[in-house]
Amino acid sequence: MAEPLKAMYNKEFLHSFGMKIHTVYGSFEVERFVAAAMKEPWEELELKARMRRITETLGSFLPPAYEEALRILYAIDKDCVGFPYLIFPDFVEVYGGSGEHWELSMEALERFTEKSSAEFAIRPFLLRDPQAVMARMLLWAEHPSEHVRRLASEGSRPRLPWGQALPMFKHDPSPVLPVLEKLKADPSRYVRKSVANHLNDIAKDHPDIVIATARRWKGGNENTDWIVRHGCRSLIRKADPQIMELFGYAPEESGAPLVSAAVLAAQPAVLRIGDSCELQYTLTIREGEPVRIRIEYGIDFVKAAGKTSRKLFLLSDKTVSGGSRLSGTRTHRWADLTTRRHYPGGHQITLLVNGREAASTSLLLEGQDVTVNIQ
Repeated sequence: MAEPLKAMYNKEFLHSFGMKIHTVYGSFEVERFVAAAMKEPWEELELKARMRRITETLGSFLPPAYEEALRILYAIDKDCVGFPYLIFPDFVEVYGGSGEHWELSMEALERFTEKSSAEFAIRPFLLRDPQAVMARMLLWAEHPSEHVRRLASEGSRPRLPWGQALPMFKHDPSPVLPVLEKLKADPSRYVRKSVANHLNDIAKDHPDIVIATARRWKGGNENTDWIVRHGCRSLIRKADPQIMELFGYAPEESGAPLVSAAVLAAQPAVLRIGDSCELQYTLTIREGEPVRIRIEYGIDFVKAAGKTSRKLFLLSDKTVSGGSRLSGTRTHRWADLTTRRHYPGGHQITLLVNGREAASTSLLLEGQDVTVNIQ
């Protein structure tokens, strides 16, 4: 089994980091720093809690003046690159939040984001003064570095995973739209992916804004078209009629359903958590002109309280001739994941074409065997 991500913050890392600081700040007590950071209950701390422990310990071993502490970090940051060094922007978040340090902290986050990422650390500043920070992000959106340009988008996402939510942008995303406009044709895929994810976030609360943006942007630039498609993915999964039309998916027609026949089967029909099943489907498209179709299957997963929640899985997305007969198979694993836990019970599986249910089947998921050894 792979080590948890939090394991990167260990004694060896802390000692190496401390020695880097000691080379430019001779008063830094490396061994005491390591011991203080790893005091109990270190082993119980998860990733973000370990990072914050290191940050707070670092603050107690560096000079108390924020400007002086930053100068020391600036002296070593060229050798501190990668995910573990999120502690640099985290230091800014913890110790640079007062108004008197605002400009210094913005400069520090702009610098540190190129070595790791300041997408999490910028969020408390946004919550305190969104107007001032968004004005800075408009400037960052034109920065020569792709990392800084990405920060302008990623840092202001209303629903950033692992990050603090930004409820004011959930309620009204208009302040972030000018930033996305500046980045809509960015040459960096790293930036474009962030813009697309940002649009997808907005779509969960304001689909009308994303639909209008998609209509305005689509067809103007190859890079922009990639953003539009990826940013509308949740709306496509929901088969929003306006989005389906925008991307050319075949609509239902009165008296002529898109799918004239469909069958879905699951084998075996009874299995245990951790097993796999094979899904087999066949379907026939109505006669006529070529049509674009999106084939998915949805599983109504049983949850702990007995309710169900559907998750969709893509099978195919392509243009086919009218009258085509399509078939395929897919192996689906029922093993627990970090993002999904399985529970025993009857599970409905549905075949969907352009968001409409075409066929369904069911299977029974049983609990795992538990072997008890009696001595």
